[in-house]
Amino acid sequence: MSKRKIYWALQILGWTTLIMYEFVLYTLEYGFDLSNLYSSLANILLGITLTHLYRLVIRRWNWSTLPLPRLALRVGFSVLLLGLIMTIVNLPLDRKILEENLMNQPFVFWNYYAGWCKNLLAWILSYTVYHYVEQNRLTDFEKIMLKTSMREAEAKVLRSQLNPHFTFNALNSIRALVYEDPSKAQISITQLSNILRNSLLADRRKTVDLQEELKTVEDYLELEKVRYEERLKYTITSNPQAVYWQVPPMMLQTLVENGIKHGVSKEMNGGFLEVTSDIEEDVLIIRIRNTGNLGGTDSGGVGLKNTAERLSILYGKGASFRIFQEKEGVVCSEVRIPTLSDQMQLLQVD
Repeated sequence: MSKRKIYWALQILGWTTLIMYEFVLYTLEYGFDLSNLYSSLANILLGITLTHLYRLVIRRWNWSTLPLPRLALRVGFSVLLLGLIMTIVNLPLDRKILEENLMNQPFVFWNYYAGWCKNLLAWILSYTVYHYVEQNRLTDFEKIMLKTSMREAEAKVLRSQLNPHFTFNALNSIRALVYEDPSKAQISITQLSNILRNSLLADRRKTVDLQEELKTVEDYLELEKVRYEERLKYTITSNPQAVYWQVPPMMLQTLVENGIKHGVSKEMNGGFLEVTSDIEEDVLIIRIRNTGNLGGTDSGGVGLKNTAERLSILYGKGASFRIFQEKEGVVCSEVRIPTLSDQMQLLQVD
């Protein structure tokens, strides 16, 4: 049943039950009175009308978004006003009862007025509290959705910043091969197209399989081998159980590019780059070790900052990234990503 149908069902049932209960009590005490029956039916219609008008007012001016003190003041005023209207309308209808009790109850008007205010207060408080809680729940949900969309937009921006980094050097390497080794040039073009395709898809996917990311890294390193030849030596090793682990697309390629740019390329005799991935205590650990030194370099560039931010956006505190000097002449970049089940929980929370 929709909320609208539930609302009207409760309206009709609530006011009918309340007024007819009072009618039955009056009938048991004073006997059946047809005019009192008509009065009771009129009160049912009047109660529904007045409280529905209150509902329209509270929704029209968004009272549920007000601070509690201001909301309580408006609720109190509404109860007094609606109670006064009900009292004024019912005074002529219930004059017989008032006249019979006037001598015994000097403050009969105020008692009569207080009775209607009490009945209205129960309805108004119930509806206002429900609407207040519902509004806060919707507001929290909207904040979560806004935060999610902002995080997704930020992630797309970060991914788009990674796409062009490798392109220019690869094109220069392929150009040098066109006349020297056409077959090798064809292979390099295929490798570059694979990287470009994956970089374009990165804007559409939050994560990819580790094995797909490692294939992109291998294509990139093969292109760099054309450029550096024997000055670059690399190895890629992975735990077979980790190949389907979900990682951010183009993340490892960026770290590998950083290792070559700020490490291997600065050494006269070149150097090595080693990519390893393993699982330790249900956490995927990817390490990229390369020749180089952190001191006196600009290795803390946009790519590394983006890596940390992307991990934070996707996994929150469940993932981490750091780059450190492992030993003299060797720099290590380390990424830690939670288990597949933990990833799903984190993505659902986000």
